[in-house]
Amino acid sequence: TLLGLLKRERPEEEFYFVNRLDRETSGCVLVARSTGAARRLGKMMGRREIKKEYVAIVRGWPDWDELRVEAALRRKGEFEESEVWVRQAVDEGGKESTTNFVVRGRFEREEGRFALVCCFPETGRTHQIRVHLEHAGFPMVGDKIYGGDEGAYLDFLEGGWTRELEARLLMERQALHASRVEFEWEEERIVVECEMPDEM
Repeated sequence: TLLGLLKRERPEEEFYFVNRLDRETSGCVLVARSTGAARRLGKMMGRREIKKEYVAIVRGWPDWDELRVEAALRRKGEFEESEVWVRQAVDEGGKESTTNFVVRGRFEREEGRFALVCCFPETGRTHQIRVHLEHAGFPMVGDKIYGGDEGAYLDFLEGGWTRELEARLLMERQALHASRVEFEWEEERIVVECEMPDEM
């Protein structure tokens, strides 16, 4: 785990995660080195003072260049049947959720049309970006739950990663990367950026 790696590098220190990424998402994670800093950063996160930017590769060519999705989210199994317990879905009875999207490019391969989309979440709900992209009609490449092939996640749990799943999903993980974090700290503007990984 990331915590294990940090503890191995600096065994004398304590670490407190301010934000987390879904297991198959790469990129920037904000980690505090004291409870005081963690508490302060957590409050900043709640007040939306920490700006986060993600990049995603989606299936299809959006007919918009910018899109704001304001759609409440909650666990799908709470309001209708779902084989995947962790699956979230848009539902009026859920928690307020907002994500802004900007298309950075469109490209085509033999598997179809795809777009590179920058994602700016204003709230931090579970799987928010992934659900909002699916809701907008542009599911993420490699997403086993929200990628447009609901059976992929269950097939993966049953048999692991296979050539057949690779043909369906195109990537072994969802094509989502936390590329940038920006916030004010001690009167200094902190900006952390992480390049997109090779597989994307």
